[in-house]
Amino acid sequence: MQNTKQIPETSRCEPAIYEYKKSSFSEIYEVLQSLRKDEILCDIKLETDDGEVIFGHKVVLASASPYFLAMFTNFSEKNINQVIIRQLDSRALHLLIDFVYSGKISITEKNVQILLSASNLLQLQEVKKACCDFLQTQLCPTNVIGINALADLHGCMQLSTSSELYIQQHFSDVVEGEEFLSMSYDQMVKLISSEELTAPSEEKIFESVIRWVKHDLGSRKQILPQLIEHVRLPLTSRDYILEKALDEPVFNSCLECKDYVIEALHFHLLKSDGLITIPHNIRTKPRQPGGTHKQVILVVGGLGHDYEVLESTKYYDPKLNKWQSGPKFEPRFGGGLAVVKDSNIVLYVGGVNNSRSFYQSVYVLDLSSELPCWKPSIDMLIKRCYLGVCVINNLVYAVGGYDGESYLNTAEVFDCITQKWRLISDMSTRRSAVGLGVLNNLLYAVGGFDGISQQRLKSVECYHPSLDKWTTIAEMSLGRSSVGIGVLDGVLYAVGGHDGVNVHRSVEAYRPTTGVWTTVADMNLYRRDAGVAVLGGLLYVVGGYDGLSVLDSVECYNPNTNTWTMVTASMSVPRRFLGVVAIDSPHFKTC
Repeated sequence: MQNTKQIPETSRCEPAIYEYKKSSFSEIYEVLQSLRKDEILCDIKLETDDGEVIFGHKVVLASASPYFLAMFTNFSEKNINQVIIRQLDSRALHLLIDFVYSGKISITEKNVQILLSASNLLQLQEVKKACCDFLQTQLCPTNVIGINALADLHGCMQLSTSSELYIQQHFSDVVEGEEFLSMSYDQMVKLISSEELTAPSEEKIFESVIRWVKHDLGSRKQILPQLIEHVRLPLTSRDYILEKALDEPVFNSCLECKDYVIEALHFHLLKSDGLITIPHNIRTKPRQPGGTHKQVILVVGGLGHDYEVLESTKYYDPKLNKWQSGPKFEPRFGGGLAVVKDSNIVLYVGGVNNSRSFYQSVYVLDLSSELPCWKPSIDMLIKRCYLGVCVINNLVYAVGGYDGESYLNTAEVFDCITQKWRLISDMSTRRSAVGLGVLNNLLYAVGGFDGISQQRLKSVECYHPSLDKWTTIAEMSLGRSSVGIGVLDGVLYAVGGHDGVNVHRSVEAYRPTTGVWTTVADMNLYRRDAGVAVLGGLLYVVGGYDGLSVLDSVECYNPNTNTWTMVTASMSVPRRFLGVVAIDSPHFKTC
């Protein structure tokens, strides 16, 4: 019988493609896990200090961990089949290797510390975040100080911030615990000097300081005056000072503390007389937890549409998701912006104006003044535009750039104490439009343009201040001029830039532990000449140029999720070659 069903013919006899995507890879990993446990096809053995040996497959480990990827592709371990992993708990390594093969891990109070340390070393960010999430749920007055120290040790910014806030908000309960007595001097000063500290009274803060000192009286008694400096004794009652504070032997026997008693009693005397001109300092100012303290991103100058040189400054408050106007600056672009946190000042260094005059001048903005305004400071030794600027230990570095005639490999440093600039060693390469970042108190000069090869540079140099020496490190995968640089959680990020033809939206990350650059998620937009700032555990990229238009948009990168998100509030004024820095300012008014 003839089959009458017609089979449709394709309109054209062309090669066709039918794509099929496997719905789940769990079966593959189950097989790999089985092979590993049976030691079949394994090409690597990982040995810990205690002699434990764990079998694995290099390709599987490298696919999950940047640490193993670098080890098995760039270092001598790629040619051997047994590696000793130093300073790593064998229990943690077992759990993490199982996680790589299964995607599952159990975190408990007993293993969270070793897992956090090991996942940080192996750069297993998912596990590191899971450990931080677990610790976040465990915060209580008896363990929060230890968790805060752990977060700081392993660069867990979000956990560090939240645990610090917990300590400040639960001060009365935290200081009753044993952990409080083991706090370091620096931790104590940071805590009792905080504007955000929530305490029932300054009396409670004073008594906590005395208790901490008495716990180790022999070594701590001599630093009592430095601690009392941060206690707002004038805000305690006059009767408390005379009847309680002076009745405390440790405090009463401290001669240097007498000045603070006199200051407090003098304050009460003037206050009782109703005098308006009562002297004010930090000890006479009530703390303001949750008050006016702001962390913002400051943007200065830049080049707008139609090559307009901008004089306006803006600052972005992420809590309000709002841009506001800051103190005006003279029209300038291509300079470097940096903040010296100890003195709470911002510096704008070098740059060029609308008549293409190149500057060696420096302007400062004192954020602690009642009405911050830009004021001239000490000129650099050399004119510099498209330079890199960074701060290490209150020393301001100005690196590379262009002086209007030559592309520069010189660098200089400004000492905020002596108020003098001096030259440091030259870089091996001329670098204009260079990106500059600080990581572990070392300076990294990234990419740029040498003006000679006509190629945008992939190379990177690292400066050691103690040695006054530049060292070449691993190259990036792409040439990046006008690249943005940010440092977050111990990682140096090179963001965007261009290679002379193409503007990039790609991002590369450098970890000193591995010594290699790896790619992370691309930005949403192509950007060169953009500014970069780090705030609240996120990497913000501001403005820039996409190859066609100057941008007013902002996006931020979350390293925990490896994702970029557009900030809904735009600057409203497009800018490229702008100065961008994160500042910590309790009072930001404009003159």
